[in-house]
Amino acid sequence: MRWLAVALVAGVVAPSAQAQPSFLNEVMPILTRSGCNQGSCHGKGTGQNGFRLSLRGYAPEQDHRFLTREFDGRRIDPATPEASLLLQKAVGAVPHEGGRLFGVGSREYATLLAWVKAGAPGPNKSDPALSRLEITPNSKALKPGDTTPLVATATFADGSKKDVTWLTKFDANDAGTVSVSPAGEAKAVRAGSAAVRAMFQTDVAVAVFTIPHDRPVDEARYTARNNVVDDHVFARLRELRIEPSDGCTDAEFVRRAFLDSCGLMPTPAEVAAFLADRDPKKREKLVDALLARPEFSDYWALQLGDIFQNRKERDHDVRGVKGVRSFHLWLREQVAANRPWNELARDVLTATGSNTDNPAVGYFIVTVGEQRHGENSEAPESVAQALLGTRIGCARCHNHPLERFTQDDFYHFAAYFSRVKLDRREARQGPTTLRISHPDTNQNKNPVGVTQPRTGQFMKARPLDRTAADAAPDGDPRAALARWVIDAKNEAFAGAMVNRVWRHYLGVGLVEPVDDLRATNPPTNPPLWAALKAEFVAKRYDLRALMRLILTSRTYQQSATTRAGNATDDRYYSHYYARRLPAEVLLDAISDATGVPERFDGYPLGTRAVQVPDPGTLSDFLRMFGRSDRVTACACERAGDVTLPAVLHLLGGNATVGKVQHPAGWLARSLAAEKDDAKLLDAVFLRTLGRTPTAEERSRVTGFRAQAQDRTAFYQDVLWALLNSKEFLFNR
Repeated sequence: MRWLAVALVAGVVAPSAQAQPSFLNEVMPILTRSGCNQGSCHGKGTGQNGFRLSLRGYAPEQDHRFLTREFDGRRIDPATPEASLLLQKAVGAVPHEGGRLFGVGSREYATLLAWVKAGAPGPNKSDPALSRLEITPNSKALKPGDTTPLVATATFADGSKKDVTWLTKFDANDAGTVSVSPAGEAKAVRAGSAAVRAMFQTDVAVAVFTIPHDRPVDEARYTARNNVVDDHVFARLRELRIEPSDGCTDAEFVRRAFLDSCGLMPTPAEVAAFLADRDPKKREKLVDALLARPEFSDYWALQLGDIFQNRKERDHDVRGVKGVRSFHLWLREQVAANRPWNELARDVLTATGSNTDNPAVGYFIVTVGEQRHGENSEAPESVAQALLGTRIGCARCHNHPLERFTQDDFYHFAAYFSRVKLDRREARQGPTTLRISHPDTNQNKNPVGVTQPRTGQFMKARPLDRTAADAAPDGDPRAALARWVIDAKNEAFAGAMVNRVWRHYLGVGLVEPVDDLRATNPPTNPPLWAALKAEFVAKRYDLRALMRLILTSRTYQQSATTRAGNATDDRYYSHYYARRLPAEVLLDAISDATGVPERFDGYPLGTRAVQVPDPGTLSDFLRMFGRSDRVTACACERAGDVTLPAVLHLLGGNATVGKVQHPAGWLARSLAAEKDDAKLLDAVFLRTLGRTPTAEERSRVTGFRAQAQDRTAFYQDVLWALLNSKEFLFNR
């Protein structure tokens, strides 16, 4: 009889004459909303307790088979629908690890029961496809404790609209600020701003809520503005009733701007000259001077090297350090020439030829590696994350859990790399060459595309926004991709770099993580986000112009010292966010302060850490302080955390103690040349903190000096203490 039951489930029994529930538009959303197909439940790769589903319903045909045909996992009973395990477990009638999901009298139960009674029909091609999901209200101001119901409306390809609130899964991106119930009721918990994500089938929608602080703020504190950046930042602060900090001092600004722009400490002479300058435009002039310095090109070649993963391959490397240096030098040349970002990105994305003639080919040597088929390499994920700030890697195996990208979308996009062919050679045998060809040259005349591994369908090359951007069989598919990527209408391209630059200078991205741009992860200041993108495009993707706009803003020039009304703010830029210096910058700062350059194997003495192109260069200091290994495109590879090993290294490592005590270092020379303790103390402070000591600091140090017998040891301790101070280690 068991085979008969299976046959009945397979569709032999005629469905009821009543309107039967849609498997795609009702049954699957119920399973998703109830959490049945999540990774922590039956959506994991091996399923759970003998029953499996595709993760978040990315494969409905497969799920229908799992539900109705698998002997071990079948969860329906066509003879007695009410006895189906699918229903019995959901209502808690039998033991269920997931607990009770809904009641017998619920709409979910009635729908699933009707579906089983109708013969458990599978996906129906006549069901209208989902076109768009909307959520109302999509923005609203609330007070702590306020609630508001959300309504999710689906628009289908046939033009019909349907209230799908009861079928929609709701989540909050910051439940501590705004929570949301399974039924879609949002509740303001505390002051701030947060988003609620709604998910139905493969689409998502977002509602953003603002909860102002309940406190008065002097309106005059919002009036000091320098440019359009401040207009939007201070408008947001006013909306949230967050008090902005005072402006930073000139001494703070000169050190901050040097470190952020060039990764370089200002010299005592540069600090003194800036402080003595009475020109009211001196900050703008300093910004212009910094952006024109060669150290700026050094520092930003390092940043671009992170984005483009400039490193040796993990296995069977064919470029060697020489290839890494060549690509680094090429990137530095682009920065020095102020090459527009869209042109630079296009040249990397479409690089062909040998890696000696065109160093940008190195990007594909690393991301494609030894893969014979480019679509199976890391290139699709890396390009999307580096140039679009979009993480699509999970869509290689299943639909994106937080965005509208499906598995089909991934393979459409990956098809642009299907004709990247690397003729790899060991470095000693000659250069590696990238040419455009299908692995099977007989396929070069056929349309550009790949086979979706799950469905077996042919996926033509298509951008992530699902617009048409066909790639001609006789050309480089990446050229078509590049045109779409850098098109001014593609806001993700401009937004990705704007967000990286903003985070670099302000410490926190408008979107965090910085390379995870998606509709369900909205910016903390949407008007500012839109204005910066528009400005970047209008200035023809001029990175220096974007940086100048940020550096000259009042927002960037605020003090890091907080006030009572902004001490807890960590995302709205009411004050400058102090942060630890990056690994390379910190090592260079220690070397500059002590006058003892760091030695790097294979590089001449005097090479600064920010000038070292290869992340594989041996350095315990850089490793402990979070240098990026550039293994993936994720910005998270560069770490700025304060760790115990790093602290211990600062306290007793050779990078500090050894340099402080070095017999040929700056301190040893100064001790011999300067006998006036007051002047020497000023010099030590200027060299490390970019300022002279305060009266209190001077008094305390002078007191300790009077008790010290060994002048050399005393000033070594002073220099060591300053190198380990927060003021030195952090940009603030």
